[in-house]
Amino acid sequence: MGTTRMLGRGDDGPPVYTYEAVPGVPPVSTIRFGRKLPPGGPPPSHAHSHDFLVLAYFERGGGSMWLGDREWQIEEGDVYLIAPGEVVGVGDDESSRHKAEGWGVFFLPEVLGPRTPSAFLSWRAHPLLFPFVRGAAGGTQRLKVPPAERRPWSERLSALDLELSQRQDGYREAVLAHLMLLLVGVSRLAVDVVGELRLNDEPLLAEVFAFIEERYRERISLKDVARAVSLSPGHLTTVVRRKTGRTVQEWIAERRMAEARRLLVQTDLAVEEVGRSVGYGDASYFVRLFRSTHGATPLGWRRAGRP
Repeated sequence: MGTTRMLGRGDDGPPVYTYEAVPGVPPVSTIRFGRKLPPGGPPPSHAHSHDFLVLAYFERGGGSMWLGDREWQIEEGDVYLIAPGEVVGVGDDESSRHKAEGWGVFFLPEVLGPRTPSAFLSWRAHPLLFPFVRGAAGGTQRLKVPPAERRPWSERLSALDLELSQRQDGYREAVLAHLMLLLVGVSRLAVDVVGELRLNDEPLLAEVFAFIEERYRERISLKDVARAVSLSPGHLTTVVRRKTGRTVQEWIAERRMAEARRLLVQTDLAVEEVGRSVGYGDASYFVRLFRSTHGATPLGWRRAGRP
């Protein structure tokens, strides 16, 4: 496996770590949280950033993590998506710091193939990397794995770690397969907005997102959503923006774009048909909106997302 190495420290900033890939070895590494880090890994307590992608999954909660300027209490089933440049640290509670256990996966985007978008597109033009740059707090997003799915997540991460350590015949293909399945799982968690809101006891938001989920293929507006939840458009806008950081219209567009990304990769529908399927009757407007959202055209997304 590759290792991480500290590049240096800015005048007042945290140290930055880079991923040192090994020739001929997939640029993917795993670590076990709650245990001693491998050589070259950053100490778990100090704030740092990195120039690679990180997926962290916790099998047992305890303590907290700083991601950017926000502190998160670590809970069982948490998945954290950490984008390059995000400042990461562990909370100061020494008594609970080592209670959390789980896995971390470090990887470079090129492991997903030569068609993976370059850093110029900030990884937004790839269906499996998009969640890393669409979350709150500068690209970081916390998701929750449902209890029934936690054992398969642990087994998949253990299998990935085993393939990387043993390097038996065919391990490169196996590593990529395990990583792809993890990223597919992340993508599915990232779009399960309604279930997450109900889990966090946000019935109003759950109702809003349920309406969007049911009607996003139609020409719906803020007034339609507000009428469905018996609030004025202005009050609904205030509540949704305060609790999510986005407007209702932005969430409608996000849901439409998520379905458009799926259709572009999984079907051969023409671009204008994809646009109509997600509520955009004007094909040119759909292309402009998709490109401004993702940094790539619909056809560019299709090419990047297919093997």
